[in-house]
Amino acid sequence: MTEADRSGRSVRVDRHSMLDRHGLDQLIDALRARGYRVVGPTVHDSAIVLDELESGAQLPSGWGVTTGPGIYRLRRRDDAAVFGHSAGPQSWKRFLHPPRQQLWSVDRNGTYEAPAQDERPYAFVGVRGCDLAAIAVLRRVLCPDPSADSPTARRFQHLFLVAAHCTEPGEVCFCASMGTGPAAGSGYDLALTERIDEHGHRFLVDIGTDEGASVLDDVARRPAAVGEVDDARTAVTSAADRMGRTMPEVDLRLLLRSAREADVWEDVAARCLTCGNCTMVCPTCFCTTSEDITDLTGDHAERWQHWSSCFELDFSHLHGGDVRVSGESRYRQWMSHKLGTWFDQFGSSGCVGCGRCIDWCPVGIDITEEAARLSQVLPAETPEDA
Repeated sequence: MTEADRSGRSVRVDRHSMLDRHGLDQLIDALRARGYRVVGPTVHDSAIVLDELESGAQLPSGWGVTTGPGIYRLRRRDDAAVFGHSAGPQSWKRFLHPPRQQLWSVDRNGTYEAPAQDERPYAFVGVRGCDLAAIAVLRRVLCPDPSADSPTARRFQHLFLVAAHCTEPGEVCFCASMGTGPAAGSGYDLALTERIDEHGHRFLVDIGTDEGASVLDDVARRPAAVGEVDDARTAVTSAADRMGRTMPEVDLRLLLRSAREADVWEDVAARCLTCGNCTMVCPTCFCTTSEDITDLTGDHAERWQHWSSCFELDFSHLHGGDVRVSGESRYRQWMSHKLGTWFDQFGSSGCVGCGRCIDWCPVGIDITEEAARLSQVLPAETPEDA
């Protein structure tokens, strides 16, 4: 049976298959054979990072992580799970919205050149529910016209997504309270639920699109039994009750409208280093700046775009000076935009509950704790007041 998802793609529903560990390797091989650049989690530099995969052997088999405010440690698991870890320091954003990219170059004689683009499509393997939601947010922000003929739009147009339903949330995860997990939402081509028990190491596969079904035809698999489907669904559902963090159950958009003069900001500023780590690891922060460079002769110039952060002092610079000079004002701007005014711009929250900003804050500032403090000291505006 088929239907259409929000992007207009043909969606296959009500079909489930089961892969063994070798089948997962075959899935990666099948995607590579179709010309995809397959990206997934792997171990490098004492962290689980995202990188291009040549085979399933590069997946982080038997590795987990211990996380907390300002804490991220790799640890060995007592099984061979490949998706038994929470969000690492990188998000899929770096492939869809590169940290640094050339926009154009020009020579003194006026010769203009667009940069060469690698047009091979991406296939992402192991996308958590929070990150799947983040990709959807970036798609809305960066590609308001999904059919546009631009390098960024084409990355989204040809993207193949293999989601991973989460069964083991981390200590800083709060996707359940943001409505983005632990089950992956819509938008995937295939979704996997990893199970390891006395019956072996296997993956329940949900088929999301006809494209996903076509790729799966190249992989050895078997039909999933009803009991296996129920077991996988129960494992994902129970993960919602084991989140390490939670956002307060208030209307954050209305709360933050009242919070401009709250003492909480001053307390945060006393700890915040304004380093911008939170914006760099965030899967939805999208701000950029550009720079023009020339060679020593002045015969060749290039324009480059790179990520920027609202924690940078000159981010708000206007003629006459910087608008947000204090660390207090910059942290308030980041949090208020992420949880509040993002709704006004893009129709959703800019936070997906992945917890990366908590993990990678050098001083352990916790966005869920700060939101809870605001909810305790300030009454949220009512809709009539807004």
